[in-house]
Amino acid sequence: MSDATLADLIQLAAADGGLSSEAAHNAAQHLVSAEVSAEEKATLLTTMNERGETPTELAAFAAAFREMARDPGLGEIASRAIDIVGTGGDKSGSFNISTTSAFIVAAAGVPVLKHGNRSITSKCGSADLLSVLGVDLEASLPTIRHSVEELNFAFFFAPAFHPAFKEIMPVRKALAEQGRRTIFNLLGPLINPAKPAYQLLGVYPARWVGPVAYALESVGLKNGLVAHCEIGEDSGMDEFSTAGINLGAGVGQLGPSGEDIRWTADAPLDLAGLGLETAGASDLKGGDLNDNLLILDRLMAGKAPQGLEDTVSLNAGAALWVAGRCSSLKEGIGAAREIMTGGALRRWLTQLKEFYAG
Repeated sequence: MSDATLADLIQLAAADGGLSSEAAHNAAQHLVSAEVSAEEKATLLTTMNERGETPTELAAFAAAFREMARDPGLGEIASRAIDIVGTGGDKSGSFNISTTSAFIVAAAGVPVLKHGNRSITSKCGSADLLSVLGVDLEASLPTIRHSVEELNFAFFFAPAFHPAFKEIMPVRKALAEQGRRTIFNLLGPLINPAKPAYQLLGVYPARWVGPVAYALESVGLKNGLVAHCEIGEDSGMDEFSTAGINLGAGVGQLGPSGEDIRWTADAPLDLAGLGLETAGASDLKGGDLNDNLLILDRLMAGKAPQGLEDTVSLNAGAALWVAGRCSSLKEGIGAAREIMTGGALRRWLTQLKEFYAG
């Protein structure tokens, strides 16, 4: 840690340009120190949020917390693996789209290293769904490694792999109770302790599509894709969907000639060109754990609302494309749909339950 105190960094953070990469890295270290007061930590996070966190700050925080995380030691597997995750916070009440997409991708044979936590804003977050399916959220490292080998899937429960968060958690909780968002609302998906080479990352605020792509590139991803769907003027989703306008930013070489991928409000993702029809947001609605288990069963039986089937296929297909399993997004969508409704996903979920039951 440099000689700069957190009080010094708060003054720097108040400036329009924000913190430099070095200063932001230093600030992250102060935030997890037991010797720094909760009041100063809250002031720094609030100052950054009110001014607007910068891509440089986000990238530096991501790098710092990745360094502090427990390393599960999945080296070679991580070089072939993907994480499929959203920032959360969209309050859309949608079904577990990214988690189901992760299941499909694992059933396709691509290692999925999923990092997450229990949901605060959803009735049924990814960890909640995994838990009811029998997954041990705090499994030992040998069990996690065996799960990847047997199922192409592992879940990294954030509190178990980020001990440094212990010192900042009370501050985050207090700010959340005041309705204040912080850089940590964006940070979770960027600090997967297993460091998979590929990532499909959904963001709720549209303005963060570009900056989060910058952060993904800065931490050394091979390929990545940041997704957002605008639904109306004041709402959106932290994933792609057939219920709105899809924006995105690619990292790495996703196009057929390695070109940059950018879908903007002026030139969004072309759903019709992918063979998908626009659906109503009601098609995507989820509920509590029991509701979502029933919806998952209907998806696998081909009896879910078409908009939901298409949306899950779109996200899972995007992940297959990002991970290099399919040569195009359209090919990925077709492959994902076949796995979901053709029986492969149901067989994989049976294997998942048997693995953790045994």
